[in-house]
Parts: sequence; structure tokens; C-alpha cells
Amino acid sequence: MRAVFLFQILAICWLYAPVSNASYLGRDDVETYIDQLVEDHEFSRAALEQIFAEARHSERIIDLISRPAERRLVWHEYREILVDEPRIRQGLLFWDENLAILEKASDRYGVPIEIIVAIIGVETRYGRITGGFSVVNALATLGFDYPPRAKFFRGELTQLLLLAREEGKDPMSLKGSYAGAMGYGQFIPSSYRNYAIDFDEDGVRDIWTNKTDAIGSVANYFARHGWSGSMPTVLPATVATPTPELLDLANASLKPTRALGEWQALGVVLEQTEGVRPESWWPATLLRLEQAEGADFWLGFEDFYVVTRYNHSRLYAMAVLQLSQAIRERREAG
Repeated sequence: MRAVFLFQILAICWLYAPVSNASYLGRDDVETYIDQLVEDHEFSRAALEQIFAEARHSERIIDLISRPAERRLVWHEYREILVDEPRIRQGLLFWDENLAILEKASDRYGVPIEIIVAIIGVETRYGRITGGFSVVNALATLGFDYPPRAKFFRGELTQLLLLAREEGKDPMSLKGSYAGAMGYGQFIPSSYRNYAIDFDEDGVRDIWTNKTDAIGSVANYFARHGWSGSMPTVLPATVATPTPELLDLANASLKPTRALGEWQALGVVLEQTEGVRPESWWPATLLRLEQAEGADFWLGFEDFYVVTRYNHSRLYAMAVLQLSQAIRERREAG
């Protein structure tokens, strides 16, 4: 509970951190960026200048991006925040309320319902917390004042401006996370343009207020990133002899890089295979997750890697998978 309390206190402090009054308009790097947008995408210069006259730097956003939970917390602290009883209960309710849509999305895209539900639960508590930051402010701050990832976020700012033009939206009205993610499933602008769908076929791709479109878009995202369902996502494992060589290989890659048989030859033993017939050729990655005392080991397979395409973190992927399992088990138990 201490980790949750500290997380809440920090969130309150960041919520009321100051936003700069200085405009982005007139900065040399911003003017060069505007020139590129006008040349490459035929934007109106006057419209862009109005946007950047209104955009503001936020030091709070820099603080948040510099200290994400995936880097500040170890596994048992991270899990305590995301795989909690309220989120499980809310997930069951979301499943019941949107059963027909979830079944349609699962059937069409081949993604289990519990995975779709868990993603939306982890990202926004089923639409309850979608973010109150100006997406333009977030992406401008990160694109022009955060050198470690400036190129990426400047690209996302371009994607946002294109999205707003295509969808007929005022970019200054869009709200989201400190990293510019939006809607029920927290899509960044490039993900919206590539993977958001009009699942209810009303002519609008609305991931902000339309649960049908949001559910379909999450399922489409997973399908487009290669979800197969042909093998387990993860299986618990033990390490008979935790040699330095083997421990160095744990957490070395999110992507499965070695066959299951190779891991077994190195001394990794699957703990539980009930209902599963492991094949030695299955690609897998070794995960080491810190508990309060000691560590757990898991083998992650190809669909585990697909979950990490949503957020490039093994902690995030495991939280999604364990929340999805908890929701499904609770539902099946009645």
C-alpha cells in the first residue's frame, strides 16, 4: 500500500506543477518545423502559427516522461498498482456491458476478449482516466524540449496535426496523457492514424467517447502487430542453476530470441504445462521479475512480444496478462 500511496501523492504534485507562459511561436527550431509542415503537407502557415502561439511548455510533462513507473518501480510494486481488486471488478462490468461488441471484435480479429478488456483497464480504468493534458502541449514540450526523444515526439506532433485535419478536429481541443496518448485505449497519434477503426460504421473513428470504436481499434492493433494465439503468452519457469551467463540473458530482450529447447538446455525448467504441450522450437524470451523477496522467472512467447508493442515494457505486458487472467477467472467462477 505504501507504493500506491506514494504514487498518488506524486500524481497530485505533478497535477499542479506550473505550465510556462512562454509561446513556442518565434523559436528558430519551431519556425523551421513550421516551414517543413507547410512544404511537406501543405498546411496553412497562419493556422500553424496560431497553434504554436497557443502551445505552452509544461515542466510537469518533462518530469513525468523522465520518471515513468516502468523505470521507478520493481515488478511487485508495479503489479500492486495495476492488478488490483477495483480494476478486476470494473473489468467484469465492462465485459458485461459491452459483451456483444467484444465478441464481435474478438471473432473478427482473433484477439481474446480478456486481452482487449485488460488493455483498456490498464490504460484508462475502462475510460475513467483518459488524461487531462493538452495533447498539443504534451507533444510540443517533448518534441522541442526533451532531447532524448525529441525526434519521435516531433513526429507524433506531425501525426496529430494530420489527424486533426483528416478528422475535422481542433488540435487544441484534444486531451490525453503526458505522452500524447488519447482515448479509451490511449493511442498516440500515429497509432490512431494507422490502427483506429470505425467499428460501428457511423463514418467516424472515435476512440475518445465511442466504446465500440475503441474496442475494435484495440483488437485491430493487436491483430496488425501479429497476435496469433497459437501458443501461450507466458509460462512460469524456474532456473535450476542461476549462473551469471543465464542471469545476463534474463530481461535481455522483449523479443523471443531463442528456442524453448535452448532455454531448457541452459537450465530453465517450465513449472506448469497443464493443458499445454510445449514444443522445443517455440521462440521464447526469459523474464526475471522482482518480488519483495527474490524473483520470479517466466518464459515469454511470441504473443507476449505482441503485448509489448503496445508499451515497450515487460512489466506492462505482464500486468496486462495477469489482469486479463484474473478477470477471466473471476468471470468463469461466476
